[in-house]
Amino acid sequence: MPFEKIKADKLSSAVVRQIELLILRGILRPGERLPSERELAERLGVSRPSLRDAIATLQDRGLLATKAGSGIFISEALGSAFPEALVDLFARHDEAVFDYIAFRRDMEGLAADRATRLGSDTDLQVIAAVLAKMEAAHQKRNPAEEAQLDAEFHLAIIEASHNVVMLHMMRAMFRMLREGVFYNRQIMFKQRTTRDDLLEQHRAINEAIQERDGQKARAAVEEHLSYVETSLSDKQKADRNERIAQQRLAYESSS
Repeated sequence: MPFEKIKADKLSSAVVRQIELLILRGILRPGERLPSERELAERLGVSRPSLRDAIATLQDRGLLATKAGSGIFISEALGSAFPEALVDLFARHDEAVFDYIAFRRDMEGLAADRATRLGSDTDLQVIAAVLAKMEAAHQKRNPAEEAQLDAEFHLAIIEASHNVVMLHMMRAMFRMLREGVFYNRQIMFKQRTTRDDLLEQHRAINEAIQERDGQKARAAVEEHLSYVETSLSDKQKADRNERIAQQRLAYESSS
């Protein structure tokens, strides 16, 4: 008969599966440092040899990376969805900026809708908590913190949508935004009027999600990103006009 005795999984296999799921679900993030071997073994309730076997397997799969003298980290490569050559190409062409915004408008509208249906009460509390931090940061003259929280707010909505493929894709997109591949995010927060508008838009998104109104949430996200698109387009036109004006001034000065 084609039967064999069932064997319990090795402890190291259970460790591998737990860490894999934490990475897949976005709980452990690219570049994040794991606890020390001793602490991690204690938390997981396994021996250090079993833990070492699991870490070796995860390293072979490209999920973990060791840095000499620093410890073990979630692989940075997991935070990149595009090859370096394509990222460089995005950075050198304005066309990519507006395609990026259009992509975000579609994906985040869907994520907001999903969050109203699939997000737990705790997920929605996280979104509201990030908005509260944004409101506190809004009072500061330096917009850097508010700009960072803007990204965290949008990612919290994507996390609440509970789609791991969307989560990892959008994290990679926001990583490129943080690195200035598409545009300098802080430009959007330099003007007080613009900052006020952006905060009100985020409040509208949060309100719709807290009400679990998917249609309203999607519309609020789309309105917000259309505003971002228009603002960036206006900024590009203003910069171009200024360059032309400087050329005219230089010509007049040399005549």
